[in-house]
Amino acid sequence: MSDSGIDLRAHVTEAEVRARGRALRETTPVTARDRAALGADRPDVLDFLRAAHANRLPQLVPLRIGRMMSSPFTFYRGAAGLMAADLHGGPVSGLTAQICGDAHAANFGLFGTAQGDIIMDINDFDESVPGPWEWDVDRLAASLVLAGRESGVDADGCRHAAHEAARAYRLETDQLSRMPFLAAWTALPDESVIGTAKADDLLDNFKKAAKKARKNTSAKVVAKWTHIDDHETGIRKHRFVSDPPVLTAVPDEIAEAVIDGLEGYASTLRDSGAHLLARFAVSDIAFRIVGTGSVGLHSYVALLHGNDGEALVLQLKQSIPSALAPYLPAPPVAHEGERIVRAARLSQAHSDILLGWTSVRLGSEPLPFIVRQFRNYKGSIDPATLSADDLDDYGRLAGALLARAHARSLDPRLTAGYLDGDERFEDAVAAFAVRYADRTEQDHARLVAAVEAGQLPAELPLD
Repeated sequence: MSDSGIDLRAHVTEAEVRARGRALRETTPVTARDRAALGADRPDVLDFLRAAHANRLPQLVPLRIGRMMSSPFTFYRGAAGLMAADLHGGPVSGLTAQICGDAHAANFGLFGTAQGDIIMDINDFDESVPGPWEWDVDRLAASLVLAGRESGVDADGCRHAAHEAARAYRLETDQLSRMPFLAAWTALPDESVIGTAKADDLLDNFKKAAKKARKNTSAKVVAKWTHIDDHETGIRKHRFVSDPPVLTAVPDEIAEAVIDGLEGYASTLRDSGAHLLARFAVSDIAFRIVGTGSVGLHSYVALLHGNDGEALVLQLKQSIPSALAPYLPAPPVAHEGERIVRAARLSQAHSDILLGWTSVRLGSEPLPFIVRQFRNYKGSIDPATLSADDLDDYGRLAGALLARAHARSLDPRLTAGYLDGDERFEDAVAAFAVRYADRTEQDHARLVAAVEAGQLPAELPLD
């Protein structure tokens, strides 16, 4: 065996690998997923929030709290670390994958490949670390219950969506375990995955989202968010139009630091990406608030121009340690942006050709960032707006996509052996999902009460 740790001399049959996975059931049966919602290491909700906000831009913390107040589902989206505390110490099979770490239902989205195909996959890896694959399944299932409740789906429908996500995960894992390795590895999650996941009722939603995504380009950003400024130098340049607090201009010294970071990021691009990037020039830099979990971190958009008015908008987002890191010890990483990018490249069937990482010096110490295209045909299907008939299909689709992502770092033959066709797995996951959704509603109510009592500052979101 070489230093790589790969042994290409000994062949291990599918039956042997599956048997190793099946043996793990003796220690941790699949029914163990049905358990209490609260973990022994759970912090107080308000203490958790204060700790999460300690290193964020203080002027934006009230906006983050305001967004988390808007619903239990939105609260959940900003509380991956709280759920990690609850999952820590719970039953797991012992099989480790590169997990998303925040695999809630809204973190699956549409985006374009370099060839212009629209695919759907996990699209956020800020919390990604090696960890128990079950944590992602539990987080997805509970999020479906919360999303369903927000859209008015009844209790049976919410539970069924969580059940179907876990069932689809099990079935897709088994399917992948029996496929030729190359076929399983290279399959793109395009429109065909809907039929594979038996999510046909979602086809219209996918097509509508894909049609909208095809219009979601850098050129659209330029048309909507910029104007031409030529009064200072006489050179016509596009500039971002400020729209506080979401989009704001930055001082020249920050813009220069961001451009320095972009020049450094070129070396982290795959293939010939650096040669492509070198043909563009930066026109403007602005600060832009994004998401829920990322509010309060440094986040910038860079407007670049190429041939004949061609526009490219890149996003630079500050990278901080995963909220799961305290509960899943792993070797320290040299750069948090690199951690996120490598996780995406490993887990996604196709990743952004301009995805990379860099450091930006905004003070005495450089801060880590990821860089990616801001608009490369991005789109979404909002799970919190779906009817019961569509929510279970969304659950099946997301469950299948999650199984595909995990299968790139964890041999699906092992996981399939552990699951062993046991339908009690999805029953157990669904029971926990409902229980954890109840817990999240209580946590959300605690946040709302704290804001109303003046214990935490909150600002209602404007976008």
